[in-house]
Amino acid sequence: MNVQQAYNSWSETYDSVENKTRDIEAKALRQSVSGENLDTLEIGCGTGKNTGFLQTRAAKLIGADFSTEMLEKAKAKITSENVEFRQMDLRDEWNFAENSFDLITCSLALEHIENIDFVFAQAARVLRSGGRFYIGELHPFKQYNGTKARFETGSGVFELECFVHHISEFFEAGTKNNFDVSELKEWFDDDDKTQIPRLLTMIFRKK
Repeated sequence: MNVQQAYNSWSETYDSVENKTRDIEAKALRQSVSGENLDTLEIGCGTGKNTGFLQTRAAKLIGADFSTEMLEKAKAKITSENVEFRQMDLRDEWNFAENSFDLITCSLALEHIENIDFVFAQAARVLRSGGRFYIGELHPFKQYNGTKARFETGSGVFELECFVHHISEFFEAGTKNNFDVSELKEWFDDDDKTQIPRLLTMIFRKK
């Protein structure tokens, strides 16, 4: 089962099974994203866990994911006229015009992408000057300890293919592709800062 097939399968239980990473990322995004009437691209929209919030801030919103089953769940939840859903693979050329968006959000997706420099290059191309690129990812410190995306199946736990991206990699990809870093935060289980952080969020701003 490849990553796309895994998310198709996971869609059945993704919203209902306890998932601290999913829930902390949803909280982090809501605290990190500001502004109104934004032309927004939501990468890794999944079942729409953040889409409902983002559409309240958006002039128009495109929710993108490579899992058809995840997208079907999102479409069933979100029927607002300013929201459109598209299937999209981050590893392929993004089919959007240059300077199309004020905000791009990318939630729990880059751990499945080996070449994040390509993603940053595409984001820079379709963002307007001054536009923001929000990223929320499982913290690399967690990955160093072996944590990765996984879910229960009928035959046991399935672990998805994941790549470790060090914090320095995000900075290097941003700098190379005409971004400044405007925010970096770490998020902890139960806000317990004596533990390894679960989540890393960053906001890059296009120059």
